[in-house]
Amino acid sequence: MPRKPLLEFNDCGIYCSAGEFYIDPWKPVDKALITHAHSDHARPGSKKYLAHNLSEEILKYRLGDIDLETISYNEPVTINGVKISFHPAGHIIGSSQIRVEYKGEIWVVSGDYKLEDDGVCAPFEPVKCHSFISECTFGMPVYKWKPQKEIHDGINSWWKQNLEEGKATVIVGYSLGKAQRILQHLDHSLGKVYAHGVIQNTQEALLRNGLNLHATYRITPETNKEEIRKGIVLAPPSSVGTPWMRKFQPYGFGYCSGWMALRGAKRRMAADRGFVLSDHADWDGLVQAIEATECETVYLTHGYTASFSRYLSEIGYDAREAKTLYGGDEATEADEAPVEIVDEEGDVIKDKEAVAESGGGEL
Repeated sequence: MPRKPLLEFNDCGIYCSAGEFYIDPWKPVDKALITHAHSDHARPGSKKYLAHNLSEEILKYRLGDIDLETISYNEPVTINGVKISFHPAGHIIGSSQIRVEYKGEIWVVSGDYKLEDDGVCAPFEPVKCHSFISECTFGMPVYKWKPQKEIHDGINSWWKQNLEEGKATVIVGYSLGKAQRILQHLDHSLGKVYAHGVIQNTQEALLRNGLNLHATYRITPETNKEEIRKGIVLAPPSSVGTPWMRKFQPYGFGYCSGWMALRGAKRRMAADRGFVLSDHADWDGLVQAIEATECETVYLTHGYTASFSRYLSEIGYDAREAKTLYGGDEATEADEAPVEIVDEEGDVIKDKEAVAESGGGEL
């Protein structure tokens, strides 16, 4: 009789029956291990949570008053006889791959990941295993990222040009992960960095966690618009086309996204500039990461699962598609976690969680 898999996919998420815990469940459970704080992987309602210590404050900001324990990378703990440890995923600050070992069988749940060191979060570390659960958001050969220095240099040159032309500069990126990556690589000699409320709230949560990030200035109705014109505005995708953004006119509007690699994406977003910057692995990165695990079986959770699983099968892996609710951190044309609601003056009304229930990866 075949042995029951160490991890299985059910209606609540990725379940370890031996340890009686879930990894990134999409329904409330008793014990949830969280790979990272994006809302498609970290959802409210569970009784107990375990996450990396750099995710502590952002999880509390997003999920409220939760029963949360945190651990460091490469710190093994045992849950009901199952050995688990967290390892850097390179996706965003605090993002982790979760290694699960029981009776000689090793699985790794990668969450979301990228291989290029972004200089902000801990770089991806391959973890050897028998079975690897992987995303494949950009699992098509057309997706091959340029070195990030080239992208950041392009952003700074564009900002400088807008300053010379007397225009405000608005750069759009997801509030957790992309915004910090943009911020840390801006040329701060050019001017101050102003932030939409949801990005500023995220920044403050990360600062409470001890992160060393460049300064940002919250935009309020009292913020001087001429001063903003001398700096740059960090904004989430949810602000695109809103009265909040239009009040900065005239401005240059840039969008940072892996999807900007697709022809027509910049036009659909009505952006002046599209910058191909993703917090997910490209085609080469996915293949390299899977090879480095030396795994036998690969489970693909979201993205181009059908085509990528066919490719992996052709090169010798036991590749399988898994039905999940992941893929929402930047899966649509809107910033989907948590979305800040503002009135026409730009005052914050409230925050809400908007959890995507379709796959497809980041913007």
